[in-house]
Amino acid sequence: MEFDKIIVAQLVTEKSITGRANSRYAFRVNLGATKIDVKRAVEQYFKVKVLDVNTCHVRGKARMGKKIGWTATWKKAYVTLARGQKIQELEA
Repeated sequence: MEFDKIIVAQLVTEKSITGRANSRYAFRVNLGATKIDVKRAVEQYFKVKVLDVNTCHVRGKARMGKKIGWTATWKKAYVTLARGQKIQELEA
């Protein structure tokens, strides 16, 4: 899988913002991406050293109201960088 298709978006949540102090970043990734794929993509794209990758599936939820259906299922990845490294593009 190509690394530009692995990382879908950066996640900006309260938990992900506080994790930046420990060089930990959160990304929305492709459902088919493995931990190794995510590690390689982050290392190639941002030129940093990745120590650890944790992934989890976020299941879609049922919606009731004006629109009835399901939200999409997606995958989240928490990436821990080597000590002292930061992703400058995401710090703004």
